[in-house]
Amino acid sequence: MSILPFRRKKTDEYSDLNQLIELAQKGDPYVRNKLLEDYIPFIAKSASQATGRYIEPGVDDEFSIALSAFNEAINRYDLEKGASFLGFADTVIKRRLIDYYRSQSARKKDVPFSDFDMDDGEDNIVNYVEIQKSMEVHSQELDTINRQEEILRFGQLLSEFDISLEELVELSPKHADARQNAMDVARIIAEDQEMRDYLLEKKSLPLKLLSSRISVSRKTVERQRKYIIAITLILIGEFEMLQDYIQ
Repeated sequence: MSILPFRRKKTDEYSDLNQLIELAQKGDPYVRNKLLEDYIPFIAKSASQATGRYIEPGVDDEFSIALSAFNEAINRYDLEKGASFLGFADTVIKRRLIDYYRSQSARKKDVPFSDFDMDDGEDNIVNYVEIQKSMEVHSQELDTINRQEEILRFGQLLSEFDISLEELVELSPKHADARQNAMDVARIIAEDQEMRDYLLEKKSLPLKLLSSRISVSRKTVERQRKYIIAITLILIGEFEMLQDYIQ
């Protein structure tokens, strides 16, 4: 949603929030955009509280949804009821974020969320259990997408070293001690700039440089070559989720 320039002189004549809302409801685009612009911090805070993470204006999709919800709240607010507009707007923002997470998740309801409906004190029904559940499902889906994207990038990087993801599974040392030794070698390479550069440039292990740093036999290192390279690439690359697996 774009925010138009507003005539500050005109809107500054009104200090009461309800007066500004009434003007916006009557069709004054400058007053409406002043409200949207002035309450950006409130909108971002409301969205952040609803999602449980920092929502950055102009960056996160959730902020755009919250901004649109705030605009909707301006349209729907009943001036005659005398309830808090900001409380009402906060509720609309949370509802729209729920709708957003629902749209991102093709899932069936497995919990009777209506049993947890609550009145927020402003004659609005809010279901915080559903908010939390929706956000958890959406977060899990984002993790899955990010993990798939990481694996794809990792597979592409491995191909530069003539290694495939399929053979990597077969090459993984079967014994825990052997896997740990290979990981220790990979960490030594990852923590040494000269050896990292050698690996990335030559597309092979820096065996001579390693010889004075490890107690593992050269024959063993050569046998585990592809596995060690793969672990090293995970350690030095931007593969946060894959790194969790090898910690």
